[in-house]
Amino acid sequence: MMMKLEKRCLLPLVCVFLIATTTLFGCSSEQANSSPDSATTAQNATPASANGATMDTYKPRLNGTAVVEMTINGSPVTIEVDGNNAPVTAGNFVDLVQRGFYNGLTFHRVVKDPQPFVVQGGDPQGRGTGGFIDPATKQERNIPLEIKLKDEKEPIYGQAIGQQATARTPVVALPHKRGAVAMARSQPPNSASSQFYFALSDINFLDGDYAVFGYVTKGMDVVDKIKQGDRIDSAKVVSGLENLKK
Repeated sequence: MMMKLEKRCLLPLVCVFLIATTTLFGCSSEQANSSPDSATTAQNATPASANGATMDTYKPRLNGTAVVEMTINGSPVTIEVDGNNAPVTAGNFVDLVQRGFYNGLTFHRVVKDPQPFVVQGGDPQGRGTGGFIDPATKQERNIPLEIKLKDEKEPIYGQAIGQQATARTPVVALPHKRGAVAMARSQPPNSASSQFYFALSDINFLDGDYAVFGYVTKGMDVVDKIKQGDRIDSAKVVSGLENLKK
């Protein structure tokens, strides 16, 4: 089912594929991001980070689980963040929550037609083109694509292993089921920063190509009602902060 997509919405079902990422515009304009092709994936398969750290020492890192409460339109959404299966991706998210980074940011993309797909936010620019600028480095923090296969001990870093690369859907530890919370990215695998999305339905064809790091455990009805332009009132870590290593 996967194909290389042009930067334009050709069909409704193709548009459903296109998760807004950190560098390309969404389907609401005349452009959309492309899915990575196999050649691009191969060129960017080396595990890497913005600061050159190895994956074993990459920080922030979540060694265990945490619970985040995100208030949206005045109502709470509880997210269980899984650092056991996605320590780097989960650590990045919990660190940004702790910093207050998400407070007041908008959801710039909501795709519900022709079927429920994703709600995406976390861009400080509100356009789907920005990420978190680390005040320590003055540069955008990027994290590697982190995919853990079911029953494997360690995640695979820096490599898309799903339909975008292999035309198969792998069996992953953290699948894209309804309520999944995952990182958006642009074409290079190691380009995720702060943008995340909620899965509005089971969208397992994204497994192996985008990193899920947790699930909504309460408040999915709130997520279902999000409209484009709605804001995150606040986000806070309510438990598990001691598992964050910075």
